[in-house]
Amino acid sequence: MDDFILRDVTVINPDGRWEHAYVHVKNGVIAAVGDDQGVRAAGTPETVEIETGADEVLVPGMIDVHIHGTNNADVMDGTPEALRNISETLPSEGTTSFLATTITQHNDAITRALENAAAFPADQPEAGAEMLGVHLEGPFFTAEKAGAQPKEHLQKADPALFQQWQEAADGLIKWVSLAPEQDPDHALIRYLSQCGIVTAAAHSDAGLEEVDQAAVDGVSHVTHLFNGMSGLHHRDPGLASAALLNKRLTTEVIADGVHVHPAMVNMAFRLKGAADMLLITDSIRAKCLQNGTYDLGGQSVTVEGNRPYLEDGTIAGSMLKMNEALRNMMDFTGCTLEEAVAVTSKNAAAKLGLTRKGTLHPGMDADMVLLKRNGDVSRTWCRGTLAYQQEGTAWKS
Repeated sequence: MDDFILRDVTVINPDGRWEHAYVHVKNGVIAAVGDDQGVRAAGTPETVEIETGADEVLVPGMIDVHIHGTNNADVMDGTPEALRNISETLPSEGTTSFLATTITQHNDAITRALENAAAFPADQPEAGAEMLGVHLEGPFFTAEKAGAQPKEHLQKADPALFQQWQEAADGLIKWVSLAPEQDPDHALIRYLSQCGIVTAAAHSDAGLEEVDQAAVDGVSHVTHLFNGMSGLHHRDPGLASAALLNKRLTTEVIADGVHVHPAMVNMAFRLKGAADMLLITDSIRAKCLQNGTYDLGGQSVTVEGNRPYLEDGTIAGSMLKMNEALRNMMDFTGCTLEEAVAVTSKNAAAKLGLTRKGTLHPGMDADMVLLKRNGDVSRTWCRGTLAYQQEGTAWKS
């Protein structure tokens, strides 16, 4: 369906909403957004017109910059089938694009995953979330804050090794999470910054001053706030404190109520605001599956409900879906839906320097989600192609 109009829909953007609007999609791009009564009067007989439900709103497709897997597939599987599975599963939660995220592992395993990611754009399914690139999470982390990152494969930051990996990925590494103290002279941080790669502090025991200096040298983001980092101690402010106080730093949150208490999510939102936060899932292959035992980076992970954990009790990724993260963010903070779509869509696009995603304005990719007011996903379009339709939902055209 290359040319269609959504009728009488509430359009939600970070900068406001438009009630009783229409959205015209043509060739995978939003051609126009306007008043529905006006388009009815003009008439567009050559275009398929789709009515939307009274309890539905149209929001920008969500962008997950930190996801390891879902539906029994993991980026580290290093196979085309795994990435295709992830791509085709994510629209059911409203995600229309993502960064394929690695985990600390043997160098050869990381290289294999990167080579596989490099080949994926040629196999990108039309009815699937778009892989925007790779998020290299590790292995340049500190053992004391490793969390579920396999400690035996941690190492010091190495610009030469990164360059090898970027070559294997055909330039698709867009985001790197590392511990600043594992890059003592900040050589890799400076190099990544010069290359325009988002550099994030993570799994780090760095103190406030060290993080602030890393931010001067190129770190611009903090990975999964409060998890895997030095915290908010009143006499020894660490990475979490820097994330909240340093204006150079954006941050991301796993808003599942497991990784971070709702009150702490609320505090972070009050300090950073809607402009400097992102929501991510950090989900693993067990998402969408039943309780049981699964693999994450060569480790056994037990899943009970919405909590995956290692044998020692360490939380290991999440079962969170992006539409759930959006709903939880509103519940935890009282933020508006406009603010919620900023932290699920616009901010990630801006961080990656994308000008074609993140809002529902003319000229943008038609990455769109019809979201029910209870947070359920009704339909998802990826670049204008219907990629998900809730069971029992029928077109009204």
